[in-house]
Amino acid sequence: MQRDIRHSWFFSHKPEAIWEHLTNPELIAQWLMKNDFKPVVGHRFNFTTKPQPGFDGIVYCEVLEVVPLKRLSYSWKGGPRKGTINLDSVVTWTLTPKDGGTELLLEHTGFKGMKNYFAYLMMNMGWKSHVIKRFGELLNENSK
Repeated sequence: MQRDIRHSWFFSHKPEAIWEHLTNPELIAQWLMKNDFKPVVGHRFNFTTKPQPGFDGIVYCEVLEVVPLKRLSYSWKGGPRKGTINLDSVVTWTLTPKDGGTELLLEHTGFKGMKNYFAYLMMNMGWKSHVIKRFGELLNENSK
C-alpha cells in the first residue's frame, strides 16, 4: 500500500515571490531546513535538521524537475543512518496563478508499506500545519 500527501494553499502573492521562497536556499532554511539546494536538474543536495529516533537528521535529495515559476520536483530520501534509506519519496511543488495571487500545490508521494506509515503521518501533519505556516509567515514578512 502507498500513501501520498497532497495539500493546496492560496497565497495573495505573485508566482515570482512563491518561487523565490521555494528555490532560494537561504529562504528555504528559514521555513523548512538548512540545505545546499540549487534549482538545477540533477543537483544533489541535503536538508539537515536535528536527528530523531529512526532518522539521522539528513534528507538526501536530487532535483528532478525545474519549470521556473510553475513546477519544482525533487527526491526526498531518509533513514536511520547514512547509507540506510527507509523512505524513498518525491516532493513536487506546482504553482498556478489565480486572481489575486497563486495557488501552491504540494504533492509528497511514495510512502510505501507499513514501514513508512509513521513517516507519512508525521510529515502529513508537519506539511499541513507547521511548515506551510512558517512559509506563509516568511512570505508575508518579505513582501512588506
